Amino acid sequence: QVQLVESGGGLVQAGGSLRLSCAASGRPFSNAAMGWFRQAPGKEREIVAAISGTGISTYYAGSVKDRFTISRDNAKNTGYLQMNSLKPEDTGVYYCATRWDSGSLRTTRYSYDSWGQGTQVTVSS
Repeated sequence: QVQLVESGGGLVQAGGSLRLSCAASGRPFSNAAMGWFRQAPGKEREIVAAISGTGISTYYAGSVKDRFTISRDNAKNTGYLQMNSLKPEDTGVYYCATRWDSGSLRTTRYSYDSWGQGTQVTVSS
């Protein structure tokens, strides 16, 4: 059974840092593209960052570029999102997602086929 479990969310002051983790199970993780998305109340779910199966290729939304870093450890079947210099507008539920049958970089929500349950990130001003 395919499963993605996020962890690492919480409450942090503006300017602080958090590291999210996404533990994957059920299928070979190294074959899968992975992405992090977020959804604020009343807003659409949007992509934050994406990474290819090998980890060589990455993508960042303009609003997080130079502040967030996506990475993965295929030996541990785990993906990460390091978030620095957090801002109140980064508040939302963060989801990891995978596309299991292709490791190519994917940046659109509908190109992913598995989702975690989400973890709340709240940044206070």
